[in-house]
Amino acid sequence: MEKAILAHNKHWNNKTYKGLFKREAVTKLIKHLEHREIEVLQGIRRSGKSAIFKLLINHLMQNVDPRSIVYINFDDPYFSECWGDSKKLYTILELSEKINGIKPQYIFFDEIQNVDMWEKFIKAIYDNEIVKKIFITGSNASLLSSEYAITLSGRYLKTVIHPLSMQEIYSIEGIETYFDLLDNTPKVLNIVDKILEYGSFPEVYKKDDIEYKRDLILNYYETITLKDCVANHKIREVKQFKELSTYLISNAASLYNYSTISKALNINENSVKSYIYALEDAYIYREIKPFSYSLKEQIRAKKKGYLADNGFLGNISFRFSKNRGKLFENLVFTELLKRFYEVFTFNDSSFECDFLLKKENELTAVQVCYELHSGNREREIKGLKEAAKKFKTDSQILITYNQDETVDNIKVIPFWKFFWEV
Repeated sequence: MEKAILAHNKHWNNKTYKGLFKREAVTKLIKHLEHREIEVLQGIRRSGKSAIFKLLINHLMQNVDPRSIVYINFDDPYFSECWGDSKKLYTILELSEKINGIKPQYIFFDEIQNVDMWEKFIKAIYDNEIVKKIFITGSNASLLSSEYAITLSGRYLKTVIHPLSMQEIYSIEGIETYFDLLDNTPKVLNIVDKILEYGSFPEVYKKDDIEYKRDLILNYYETITLKDCVANHKIREVKQFKELSTYLISNAASLYNYSTISKALNINENSVKSYIYALEDAYIYREIKPFSYSLKEQIRAKKKGYLADNGFLGNISFRFSKNRGKLFENLVFTELLKRFYEVFTFNDSSFECDFLLKKENELTAVQVCYELHSGNREREIKGLKEAAKKFKTDSQILITYNQDETVDNIKVIPFWKFFWEV
C-alpha cells in the first residue's frame, strides 16, 4: 500500500499538478478552507472532481507543507482492502505519517462511496479534530442519504460538480470580456457546435480527434451505467436496464409517463421507476417535473428527461439523422443546471413551455428553438405568452442558436450570449 500512496501523492515531491482547467467551484472551496466543515463534492463520474482536488492541492502547497496533504482515489484497486473495512482508512493516515514524518492535516478522499461505512471514519476524525480539513467526492446523489451519513448532518458543505460550463469554456478559450465574445463570434459558434455534439466533459473537450472523443464518451457511459447504476443498485435485469437507458437517451427532451414506457418496453412500471432512479442517482439523467403549485399535479402529469452531458445524446442515442433541435434543447438544460436554476417544464392541450426557471423569488419562462422561422414563430411565442399569463412569470426569454432580436416584447437571444450574461 505504501507504493500506491506514494503514486497518488506526487505533490509530496513539491511538484504542482499541471494541465488542469480552471474551475468555478475552486474559488468557493478556497474560501471554505478556513472553516472546519467537511467538503463533499458530488457529481457525475469524469466531471472533474479529481482535477478540482488537484487544483486545491496546488493552492494549499503555497501555504502548507505538501507532505501534510494526503490524496487517495478509492477507484484504484490497490486500495481494495479498504473497500470492505473503513477501519483500514486509519492505516492510510498512519502510513502517510510513517513515509513523511508529518501528520496528515488535509485529506482528499476520491470516490469514497467505494468504502463500506466510510461515514463512521469521516465522522470520527472530524469530531476528534485529527486533521484540519476533509474533502471527499462521490459519484452518487445518494452518497449522503444512508443511515450513517445522516449522522454527518451539520458537519458538511455540499457542492455539485458538472462537466465544464460555458463560462468555464470561455475562460479556457481566452474569452474574458464581452468585447472578446462579440469579436470572436465565429470561434464561439464553433465551440457551441463542438459541445452540442460531444458535450463538455473536461477530457473529452481537450481532445480534437473525433474518434477518440467518441471512444471516451462510450467508455464513460459503460462505466457509469455498469458501476454506478447496475452494481451500486444491485440491478439484476441488466438487459432490461440497458434497454430502458437507451430508450430514455433516444427520447430525451420528450414527454413521457411511466406506464407508456412500461408498455413500450414490456418492463414492469415499478422497475421503470427504479431504473430511472438509478440513472438519476448516478447523475447521468435528470427527470424534470411540470411546474405546478400542486404537488399532486406534479406527480400525475407527464415528465421530461434530459442527459447530464450532450456527449451521451450525440453519440449513444438511436437516431438516423442529427436532430439538432433536441441536441440544442438538452444543451440549454445542462447549462441551466450549471447556473443553479430549479428547472420545470409545462405542457397541456393548449400550449407548451420548455422550461420554467425558479431562482430565489423569480420565475422565468424559457422557450428553446434552434432556429426561429415563419413555420414555428407563432407557436414558440404563444407558449411563452401563455406561460407568462398562467404563472405570472417575471420574464420571458427565447433562446436560439444564433438569433438576436425582440419579438412582441419577448427577448430572443443566442445561446452563447445568454450564458455569458446569466
